[in-house]
Amino acid sequence: MTKQLDLADIQGNIIRAYGRFGFPKGRFFFLRIDDGDRGRAFVGTITKRVTTSVSWGAPPEGVIPRPDAPINIAFTYQGLKALGLPTASLMGFPQEFIMGMKKRKAILGDDGPSDPEHWDKVWAKGEDVHIAMAINGQTMEYVEECYQWVKSQIDASDGGVVLLTGHRGDDGQEDLPFQDASILYDENGQPCAKEHFGYTDGIGDPVFEGQITDEYRVAGRGKLTREGGWARLATGEFLLGHPDEAHEYPPAPVPTLLSRNGTFMVYRKLHQNVACFERLLDAHAGSFPGGRELLAAKLSGRWRDNGAPVVDTPDAASKAAWDQRFAAANKQTQDRMLADFRFDLMGYKCPIGAHIRRINPRGSLEFGEDGAYDTPGALDDRRRILRRGLPYGVVRDRGRDDGNHGVIFMALNTSIERQFEFVQQQWINYANDSKEGSDKDVLLGNHDAACPSKMVIHADPESGQPPYFVNEIPRLVETRGGDYFFIPSMTALRMIAMGKVDPT
Repeated sequence: MTKQLDLADIQGNIIRAYGRFGFPKGRFFFLRIDDGDRGRAFVGTITKRVTTSVSWGAPPEGVIPRPDAPINIAFTYQGLKALGLPTASLMGFPQEFIMGMKKRKAILGDDGPSDPEHWDKVWAKGEDVHIAMAINGQTMEYVEECYQWVKSQIDASDGGVVLLTGHRGDDGQEDLPFQDASILYDENGQPCAKEHFGYTDGIGDPVFEGQITDEYRVAGRGKLTREGGWARLATGEFLLGHPDEAHEYPPAPVPTLLSRNGTFMVYRKLHQNVACFERLLDAHAGSFPGGRELLAAKLSGRWRDNGAPVVDTPDAASKAAWDQRFAAANKQTQDRMLADFRFDLMGYKCPIGAHIRRINPRGSLEFGEDGAYDTPGALDDRRRILRRGLPYGVVRDRGRDDGNHGVIFMALNTSIERQFEFVQQQWINYANDSKEGSDKDVLLGNHDAACPSKMVIHADPESGQPPYFVNEIPRLVETRGGDYFFIPSMTALRMIAMGKVDPT
């Protein structure tokens, strides 16, 4: 039986990735609470406009009209403290959330150019960031309209709530009051699902029990079964108050109504060094068998043009045949072609160090036919994260690394430590689980010039080709800010606003 969730109690950005649902624009901004009473009143007013997960559109599919600009809210530990949550409730939050992102920098690999001392000024005093607000819109005009309404509520708080400035802008500004983001557009001005390195993005987001999504999207996005099929992941991996993949309830603060149907959000502003990436491809394009685009595909695990998985298209000939089938297929078949695959064990087709393989091994960490767990991906099923966010900025010169362009990355999970931090520390900046030693993820790793990284692209011995080594990998992505947030349910938001959180 399909699990039923109380969608009216769950904030909308948990169930839906807004960008895929026709909201290509976004604005993110952060607030400080200087007065608890007025801060709670502000939260109460905002809560009336917060977008839930209830279905949009005309009946019977929809329950409410489609919003012009969904709005959502989240809080840091310091923010919940400023709002007056009882000590017993605050003590129930996990340690990593209490500490905040800056103090976890050694675990996350935020060193060198990614060190917090280089972040946007809005993060200069991490304890000042209390509230995160996100507005997504069908158009930038709708975003601006909603933003102005929020600003009017900030003004009405009479100093109880303060809008923080200090975001870096596209033209060298360092004191902007918000961070804008948008999907990218191709050379013809058409919207596309790409990020600044040129990869087609947003394909493999997890699907879990109770989530609103077409059933055909479970294949390749859920969890592998022993029978070789796919099933939805347990709700508790992404929503507190529900059983997770270990058949347990994730640790959460009391009372239950404070945590149930909420989750934790990791917010990170990631700058992309596009020139470094282009130089890396150029340096190996002439020597790598298959050329520049195949090399880019091997680094990621997907081809840049349409996201074709390398495990199904390991060379130009197989890619051409795949493209023909893809072009002739309907939407559902295309979706399965992009997502429904497993990695080859030895990595001759999709390298073991490829980006998408490192962040979601799809059961390939289990060696042998008789596994010790219920599902072949049990080890990685507990490391899955929901990805939200949008690209930001414009790359004006692909020959330069400076500027203000990258990805606003948001990860949603019920355990920051077990899910996001594990993937960041063990699978992105270390590779012992995949038997790649200390080699880092090419795209996201904290590569250090003093200790250069490499990636091995293995070759099938029967091909007669030797493995190929991508050496001297530069740091392609730098952290420019972020923190850990709690996304409460609608019930919890009302409790917080009324000052009625009772842990007894």
